Amino acid sequence: MANVEPNTSAAGRAGGHGNEPHTFNIAGRLNWLRAGVLGANDGIVSVAATVVGVAGVTNKSAPILVAGIAAVVGGAVSMALGEYVSVSSQRDSQRALIETERRELAEDPEAELAELTGLYLKKGLSAATAERVAVELTAHDALAAHLSTELNISEDDQASPWQAAYASAAAFAVGAVLPLLAILLPPAALRIPVTFLAVLLALALTGTLSAGIGGSSKTISATRLVIGGGLALAATYGIGSALGASGII
Repeated sequence: MANVEPNTSAAGRAGGHGNEPHTFNIAGRLNWLRAGVLGANDGIVSVAATVVGVAGVTNKSAPILVAGIAAVVGGAVSMALGEYVSVSSQRDSQRALIETERRELAEDPEAELAELTGLYLKKGLSAATAERVAVELTAHDALAAHLSTELNISEDDQASPWQAAYASAAAFAVGAVLPLLAILLPPAALRIPVTFLAVLLALALTGTLSAGIGGSSKTISATRLVIGGGLALAATYGIGSALGASGII
């Protein structure tokens, strides 16, 4: 019989697998990923669409630069504000739920223990096991047990609105640099094709990276972003060209 070495790693002693993030803040990771990817993609697409649309009207650098800078500033502020409001609302809701659960535990601990036992019964545990688990977890940390089992939240796992706002604004600004450089640096005759190519490649890269971090399909994620970005660029350039040709602008 082959000798089997015991798993003496921390993950093994805890009953986990070394490649699984049992102790990692998954909610925080996904929140940062969401804010960062959305910010970068919006920075790339919205600024690129703006400058390409202006370039469809004129090939002068000054109007394109002004429009691009305005899009960067306005977009970064908008992204930061949106993330701050969204995460603040989420955090406030979580805090209200936590306070409600804390009050219920203080006012009627027996009913809360029965409720926790019932939740474990619904998960498939036997009555005796469900009661034992509920009693032991309540003795250890009643609030944490109810928050995790009943509400699927943690008192210590709350996203920061300011961090989300900063991450979103910074990611937007970083993403916006690419289309600005792509539209301003090449000769006038090459601005549009260079910008299209640079933006689509950047979207493919961000889609691949975000899928790799999140564990989803890289091909699907990249394809979605490339198609969406390509449609946005084509639409704004077409509108700009039509307005320029019409003599309205």
